[in-house]
Amino acid sequence: MSGHSKWSTIKRKKGANDAKRGKIFTKLIKEITIAAELGGDDPETNIRLRSAVQTAKGMNMPKDNIQRAINKANKDSSSFEEVTYEGYLQHGIAVFIECMTDNNNRTVSNIRSIFSKRGGSLGTNGSLSFLFDRKGIITVPQGDLDPEEFELEIIDAGVEEIELNDDMFLITTALEDFNNVQKKLEEMGIETESAELQRIPNDTKELPLEDAVQILRTIEEFEDDDDVQNVFHNLEVTEEVMAGMKE
Repeated sequence: MSGHSKWSTIKRKKGANDAKRGKIFTKLIKEITIAAELGGDDPETNIRLRSAVQTAKGMNMPKDNIQRAINKANKDSSSFEEVTYEGYLQHGIAVFIECMTDNNNRTVSNIRSIFSKRGGSLGTNGSLSFLFDRKGIITVPQGDLDPEEFELEIIDAGVEEIELNDDMFLITTALEDFNNVQKKLEEMGIETESAELQRIPNDTKELPLEDAVQILRTIEEFEDDDDVQNVFHNLEVTEEVMAGMKE
């Protein structure tokens, strides 16, 4: 995925309306609780939990909500399991969906229904893994940071790419370097706005405006499902496409 596509996705999250923001909060709370259950409730030693907490803070989630989500892991063991689904939408757009569910039959039924209604097809697990690489995506507000100095200082921690968009650094890391880069930022006294492991496509596919908007609306249908945590795809998302989503 190009930086442009990643950045468009981030801007969509940041610009979410109240209803969308509520859903994002619900998904983040679920991720925080699961992360704490699996790796302990200390963000210093639990990289997944630290990433989830940083992302929640970046979305302006109240600290009390974050702490309650962590505490819930200790008091109420969850029956949620992590599952993934892969498939193709119209025009050959590949989709990789990450879910957390307490009822796998319900979840797969909902996912299959959306694929079917929108002219897509649900594939078998692993069928699209070769199209996506797991990468760390970290956003850092520019503030008073000098771009050249910042890049020189952070690059040796394992950064693959740094982009500056709208006064925000977008940092891409290899999966194995994700933790090192976060620790380096902490050592530098720099607070991140979000830190997530994402599935980045090896290549993207550009579609005519109307078709691209239709695909993004289907992506939103997946995202609106309560069991869905993340949806990754290989559609090239341009500013024109983003503008088309608002019409």
